Amino acid sequence: MARDENRSITDLGTLKALAHPLRMRLYRLLCVARTATASQLAEQVDEAVSLVSYHLRKLGEHGLIEEAEPGSGDGRERWWQPASDGVSIRDRDFRDAPERAAAHLAATRLFHEQRADMYRRYLDERPTWSAEWNAAAPDSEALLRLTAAELDELRRELEALARKYEEKGRAAEAAGDTEGRENVALHVYGFPFRV
Repeated sequence: MARDENRSITDLGTLKALAHPLRMRLYRLLCVARTATASQLAEQVDEAVSLVSYHLRKLGEHGLIEEAEPGSGDGRERWWQPASDGVSIRDRDFRDAPERAAAHLAATRLFHEQRADMYRRYLDERPTWSAEWNAAAPDSEALLRLTAAELDELRRELEALARKYEEKGRAAEAAGDTEGRENVALHVYGFPFRV
């Protein structure tokens, strides 16, 4: 089972391993599924099993995922799971050299594009979701006037709140309460801007 902490990525090799479009999709899918085989993931990303296996091994080489207990009796299948509950990648860890800063920026842009794609897909599929789900899905913007310290405090509080609901959902699922549960993506951006 995955550990209960986020892994802080500070080395360039691991950042580059994760900042590959297919690898990031596979990592995200594995975080949702909790355990999966290359075959299962290949179906979801519409790629060859051999290609998916290669990218899973690369993620494994950098300690982002690890082998999991087999989920079926077929010993030929290799099962994978995230090596932690998630990852954190902070700008401050990549500011010490121009090539590291550039790699961090490229990775951040990729992650944002994939998140935006996820949201666009939801918008396109919105008519297929119930009125209850559509009403519950937040879409808001707040324009605040804060200091950097206050924004950091807000970030920590939002992360703690998201963890609380993640733990609540996992506990309910573990107790057999799966009725009406869906995967939910919560994307939060907070950044300074000038007009």
